[in-house]
Amino acid sequence: MISRPLTKLALVLLSTTMPMLSAQQNPFVGLMTEAAAHAKQHKALMPALSPNDATVLNGDVPVAKLQKMGFKVVPWTTNDPEKIRAVIRTYPDGLISDRPDLLQKVLAEERASSPEMAARLKNFNVSGHRGGRGLRPENTLPAFESGLDNLIDTIETDTGVTTDHVSLIWHDQFLNPQSCRKADGSAYTMANRVYTRDISMKEAQATFICDKLHSTAFPDQKNDLALSPVAVAFAEHEHLISPYVPTYVEQVFRFTAFYTDYYRNGAGKQSPHAAERAAAGERVHFNMETKILPENLPAPKPGSPESKIPPEMLQNHTVGPQVFVDTLCGAIKRNHMEARSDVQSFDFRTLILVEEQYPNISTYYLTEGPEMLSTEFLPSGLRQPKP
Repeated sequence: MISRPLTKLALVLLSTTMPMLSAQQNPFVGLMTEAAAHAKQHKALMPALSPNDATVLNGDVPVAKLQKMGFKVVPWTTNDPEKIRAVIRTYPDGLISDRPDLLQKVLAEERASSPEMAARLKNFNVSGHRGGRGLRPENTLPAFESGLDNLIDTIETDTGVTTDHVSLIWHDQFLNPQSCRKADGSAYTMANRVYTRDISMKEAQATFICDKLHSTAFPDQKNDLALSPVAVAFAEHEHLISPYVPTYVEQVFRFTAFYTDYYRNGAGKQSPHAAERAAAGERVHFNMETKILPENLPAPKPGSPESKIPPEMLQNHTVGPQVFVDTLCGAIKRNHMEARSDVQSFDFRTLILVEEQYPNISTYYLTEGPEMLSTEFLPSGLRQPKP
C-alpha cells in the first residue's frame, strides 16, 4: 500500500479543517488531520488510515471524505464473501483479508459488473493478512507464498524484536504454542512460552516450527508442503530446518525476490501462472505492524471477550518504541525498501517516530471503534475531544 506525498489539495483541506476541530468533528477525520499535520511538519509521507471493517460498514469512518482530504483508507480484516462485497462497495483504497483468494474473486466480480466499477476499482489494493492465514499457517513463508500465488498487492504482517535486534515476524509478543511447536519434540505450552524479546533470531529458527493448523477458524487452512514449492526451495537455500520456522523482515524481502526468480527463471518458469506470479513477487508491497501495546490501555469491559484475557497478556513484554522503530525501519532502509514498505500500528508512538526519523517510510494508523480515539490510549497530540 503506497502512501502519497502531501498534495496541494490535501494541504489546503488540512489547513482549512484543522482550526475547526471540535467535539462534533468526526474523530477519524480529527485523528488523520492531526497525523497529517505532524507528518507535514517532518516532511514525511501522507499517513493512511486502516480501520476495523465494522466501522466502515456502519458509517463511523467517512471513507469518501477522508479520501477527498488525501488519505488512503484500507480496512481490516474481512473474510466472508458478501461482507467483502459490502466493504468494497464503500470504495476504500483496499482491503486486508485472511482469504486473498476470496477477495480476488469478489473483486473480479465487482469489476466485471460495469465499466464504471472497473474504473473505480482499478487500483484497489488486495492485502493478505499475515500472508494469507486462512490458507496456510499465519506469518510463515508458505503463508506469504500462498498470498503471492493469489496475486496480492501487499503482504500484511507483524513484527517483534529479538535479543539481537532483528524484526522477527509474529503476531503475539511470544511464539504462541497454539501455532508453534518445539523442533526437538519437547513440550511447548503457555506455561513455558518464549517471548520474542528473550530469544535471538538464530535460536528462534533452530528451536521452533510454526505449522499447527487452526481448522475451526480456518477450515481451508493447509500445511501440506507440496502446496508451497517456493517456500521449500527457499528454506533449503537459506539452510532452514523447515519452511515453517519463524522468519524475519529482511528474510521476507529475500523470499519475495526468490519467489520472483523462481517463476521467471527457475523451476516454476513453465507454470501456467509463471508470468503473473513473477510480476506479483516483483511489485508486492509490505505492510508491517509494530506489535507493541500503547500506554494507558483501557481496561476491558466486563463480559467482553477481552475481559477473559489474562491481565499479563495485555501488558508489554517487548522493547520500547524507539528500539522497535529503529529495528524495523533500519531493516527496511538497509534493503532500500522504503518505497515498498509501510509501518502500521495501534501504538501511535511508533508511527510518530517513523514520521520524524524515517520520513520516506509511510505510516498506517490502525483503529478500532471511535470511542478509543478520545482516551489516553492515544498520545495527547492525536487524542480527540470526548463526545
